[in-house]
Amino acid sequence: MNKHVENIQSDNAVALYAMNAGEGPHSYVQNSTYQKGALDVAKAILEEEIATKLDIKTPNGYYGIADFGCSTGHNSFPAMQIIIQALNKKHKHHQTSLPKTPEFYVFFNDVVSNDFNTLFSSLPPNDHDYHAIVVPGDFHGRLLPESSLHFAYSSWSLQWLTEVPKAVADRNSPAWNKGQILYTQDEKEVYEAYLSQYGKDIESFMEARAVEMVDGGLMALLVPAVPAVWNPKTEYTVPCDVNLNLGSCLMDMAKEGRMSETKIDTFNIPYYVPTPPQLKEILERSNDSFTIERMEILNNTAGKHTVGTINARAAFFRAVHERLLADHFGSEIIDELFDRYMNKLAASPVFLNPDNDKTIVILAVLKRKARRH
Repeated sequence: MNKHVENIQSDNAVALYAMNAGEGPHSYVQNSTYQKGALDVAKAILEEEIATKLDIKTPNGYYGIADFGCSTGHNSFPAMQIIIQALNKKHKHHQTSLPKTPEFYVFFNDVVSNDFNTLFSSLPPNDHDYHAIVVPGDFHGRLLPESSLHFAYSSWSLQWLTEVPKAVADRNSPAWNKGQILYTQDEKEVYEAYLSQYGKDIESFMEARAVEMVDGGLMALLVPAVPAVWNPKTEYTVPCDVNLNLGSCLMDMAKEGRMSETKIDTFNIPYYVPTPPQLKEILERSNDSFTIERMEILNNTAGKHTVGTINARAAFFRAVHERLLADHFGSEIIDELFDRYMNKLAASPVFLNPDNDKTIVILAVLKRKARRH
C-alpha cells in the first residue's frame, strides 16, 4: 500500500474521533463539564506561567495561539480568554519596551469532521478580542506555518491515538485484544502495545509543535491520566469504566444474539491514558526542542462530581464515544447500549460514587528552546 493511501485511511479513521455535534441532549456541548473542571483548576497556573515564563517576542506584531482539540468550543472559549487576558496583562507590564498591543490570532483545531459550525455559531459575539481561524486536521502532524505560534494549548485531547495498535487487532498476535474494547493493565501485551503507540503519537505531536512555535513560546497540556497505583476493587478510572461496564454491555448483547462476538473482537477504542511517570518520560524525549517548566496533578474533584449521577455519566460517555460505536456496530444499537450501561452502573456501588474515580489530570507546561543557528 502506498503512503498516500495509508494517509487517507488514517485521516478517515481519525475523523471518527469527533465528539457529538450540535447542542442537543447527547452533544458534547451539553456533556463536557467533567473536562471543564480541569480548566477551572488550571486557570491560576496558566496565568502564573505566562507572567513568569513566556518570552515576550512579537516580531510580526501579533500573538498566535492555538487550541489543539477544540471540539465545539464550549470549553475552548474560556481557555482562550484566560490565555489572552494573561498575555495582555504581561504585554501592558512591558509596554515601555514593546510596541503597541498586538493582535491576537486564535487557531481552533480539531479533526476534519468536527462540528465547526457549532463552534463558530457559539463564538461570543462581544466577548472576544481575537481573530478566530479554523485549522482542521490531525494535530499529530504539521498544521501551521513555521515559527507562527506563541502559545499552544491542548486539553483532554492527547489521549487519542492516530490508530489502534496493529498488534491489538491481529488475532495471530499475543497482543490480540479478544473480547475487550480497550487495554487493561492485566493484559501485558495489549497494554504495552497501546503504550508504545501513545509514545509514538505524543512524539509526533511534539515534533510538529517544535516547528510551529517561536523560540521562548509556551505550551500547556492538560492530559487525562491514571495513578501509577490504585485499587481496582474499590476505585476506578475512565479506562476501567470503559472496559468493565461499556465493554461488558456489548458482550452481553453478543451473548443474547444482538451482534456477533467477532464484531466486538474487531473493535478497540483508540486512546490511551498514561500514568504521570509515563507521560514525563515521553515528554522528556522532546528535550532537544522543549524544556518542561512545570508538571503537576490537578485536583479535578469538582469536575468529577458533575457526572455523579447515572444519567450524567452515561451522557458523558455517549458524547465522547458515540461516533466510534455507531460506525462499527450501527447507530440502531446506541440507545440500548447506553440503557444497559446505566443499569450496569446502578448495580455497582463503586461506580456510583464519583469520589471513587481516580482518573487524574496532569498539567504540563513546556517552553520552546532557542533554535540552534
